Amino acid sequence: MNQRGIYIKTPQELEIMREAGRINALALEATKALVRPGVTTLDLDAAAAEVIRKHGAKPAFLGVPGAYPYPATITASINDELVHGIPSKRKLVEGDIVSIDCGTIFEGFVGDSAYTMGVGEISPEAQRLIAVTEMALKIGIDKLRAGNRTGDVGAAIQEYIEEQEGLFLTREYTGHGVGRAMWEGPQVPNYGIKGRGIPLRVGMTIALEPMVLLGTAQTRVLPDQWTVASKDGSLTAHFEHSVAITENGPLILTSL
Repeated sequence: MNQRGIYIKTPQELEIMREAGRINALALEATKALVRPGVTTLDLDAAAAEVIRKHGAKPAFLGVPGAYPYPATITASINDELVHGIPSKRKLVEGDIVSIDCGTIFEGFVGDSAYTMGVGEISPEAQRLIAVTEMALKIGIDKLRAGNRTGDVGAAIQEYIEEQEGLFLTREYTGHGVGRAMWEGPQVPNYGIKGRGIPLRVGMTIALEPMVLLGTAQTRVLPDQWTVASKDGSLTAHFEHSVAITENGPLILTSL
């Protein structure tokens, strides 16, 4: 570890993180298979929890400290809710978009990833928001290469989202290192200046997560003290992968 809380992973540790990521991906796939009108976000939470347990792993989010310990396996954020939505008996409705984030601990290492999808038929603007956010993740991952800096990653995402697509990025929440802890160094914002920030090195592992808003960059925290929503009530989307920086370029740890 260096003074910034950045841990360089060994090849053996990356193998464990790859398995944590695979289990996390399976948990998210189980939630995707259930997304339809009438299903509750608690149903999605139960499906993810079952997959994680079945593979001898543990939920990374359950019990995370905050205003009170986080009470679920996934976060489920609907429409204007950007991140950290708490699963509940709320039923998904045709036309909603839902963002599911999940973390898995396997043999002491964390896999962390997220996706956004529509519930049934969704509006063209919601479809575009989801597609653009997913593309922003791909653009950012391509910059996770040794020799680049965190600013290069953020600048690429920012240029695509704000300049090319005319959408908005929150400044309050960022990507981050991931490993034995869910939050390690470095912070990796979804905005930045090329050539600035912390140098990327082989063995670093980053949870990169573009969080995109349709109408504003401003957010608010809801009364449950966890859920973060757009300040103007506009739609939001969120995609995330845990990625290792290798000699051969970025390696996504949380894919199937």
